Amino acid sequence: MALDQSFVGRTYPPTDPYEVGREKIREFAEAVGDAHPAYTDPDAAKALGHPDVIAPPTFVFSITFKAAGQVVQDPQLGLDYSRVVHGDQKFAYRRPVRAGDRLTVTSTIEAVKSMAGNDILDIRGEVHDEAGEHVVTAWTKLVARAAEPAEAVAQADGKA
Repeated sequence: MALDQSFVGRTYPPTDPYEVGREKIREFAEAVGDAHPAYTDPDAAKALGHPDVIAPPTFVFSITFKAAGQVVQDPQLGLDYSRVVHGDQKFAYRRPVRAGDRLTVTSTIEAVKSMAGNDILDIRGEVHDEAGEHVVTAWTKLVARAAEPAEAVAQADGKA
């Protein structure tokens, strides 16, 4: 069943603050194989003009994707998350994420589309620090794959 178009523009409450720690940044940089010293060495980060270590650009995904959970778990939306695949991700930064930041994310549904039986959901996450400064905007595209024909028949018959 197609997602409800009336959800476009719906904004969910901001998340609780997430405190960005040096160790989390270091672990993430190691996990993605990025050895830039600004991610692990406070002196290297300060030499580049930052007050502390900064996070790799994709670090914020873990925060914004968790916040998007408010959207995907909204029972009124009717998204079947068992069929969801991650379609796309992009970021627009005002400044890097830094150790010590306390960040909140406000998620908004930007678009709901259906294509070839698949539902496509675009979610925008606005990330702000505790002073209210805009840090980054993240866009996440989720694709809920269409049910297989046999499954669709079983669902329609009430057997699934």
